Amino acid sequence: MYIANPDRYKQMEYRRCGNSGLLLPTLSLGLWQNFSDHSSYENMKKMILTAFDHGITHFDLANNYGPEPGAAEKYFGRILKEELMPYRDELIISTKAGYEMWDGPYGNWGSRKYLLASLDQSLARMGLNYVDIFSHHRMDPNTPLEETMGALAQAVRAGKALYAGLSNYDGETLKKACAILDELKVPYVINQNRYSILDRTVETNGALAASNELNKGMITFSPLAKGQLTDRYLNGIPADSRIRTDGRFLHESDLPEAKVEKLRELNELAKKKGCELSALALRWLLDKEGVTSVLIGASKPEQILKNLKALETPSLTPEEMEQVDKIAAEIHAIEKQNQSK
Repeated sequence: MYIANPDRYKQMEYRRCGNSGLLLPTLSLGLWQNFSDHSSYENMKKMILTAFDHGITHFDLANNYGPEPGAAEKYFGRILKEELMPYRDELIISTKAGYEMWDGPYGNWGSRKYLLASLDQSLARMGLNYVDIFSHHRMDPNTPLEETMGALAQAVRAGKALYAGLSNYDGETLKKACAILDELKVPYVINQNRYSILDRTVETNGALAASNELNKGMITFSPLAKGQLTDRYLNGIPADSRIRTDGRFLHESDLPEAKVEKLRELNELAKKKGCELSALALRWLLDKEGVTSVLIGASKPEQILKNLKALETPSLTPEEMEQVDKIAAEIHAIEKQNQSK
């Protein structure tokens, strides 16, 4: 029977989600990839337990994570039942709904019917009575925002979620959603967005500014830009890379030599700081005002331990921040030029 590391809370910093009472670890574990019907169950279990043993208390899921859709929740539920249930009150478990989950007109987007049915299915897969955070996974251009927010409110009032969350919302829609949730007196706590040194969309679409203005939390995903902000591709594409075996997320054309040269410059900055490029990328996010937690992904426990090194990395100086921004702007220009060819 699993017994958690007694020193787990000494190794992690916890940050408040805006003005709420909820604290999240600065690094959370996302189960977007590598928790599927094709993954080793023992490896999945080791990753979850390794994370918890090092103070990662937040596990982020969604109804469609897999493959197949629902697989991540199913296997997490099994690990929870077999190993972690005695620690349930020490965990923050979040899930989401908003992308296609089942056939027909009621298995997608943001209707009340879809969201509430999906939450019931998620709870059944995980063997839970409630999740800590239930989020709408993406903006729905067709369903009235009042209906979607009303569904989140109903989930909270029914005791099936403790807090409401949003994901992939821009600043304007986030403000409108928050106004509705405030009127409904629903504890909305966090917006989940893609954010990294290489992807600044939250800075241009108003999401980060809105979260700060509303005093809400923000949790970021894809912090390493699909592996680009690691040392994996600095000297060519490895033969076993998913770029060669699975082109769903990153393509060889995404890494022209001019861009890789700039990534090497970031790597040199990391070396001067005494850390790896991945730790620099994570530390950069943790230093950004308004970022509550950063979602890391992993395919093996060793990657979780490696990412935890970011917590030992000193904050970036203003000069280092300026240097990172300069290199990132140069990379963006290269990407833009590459896309126009």
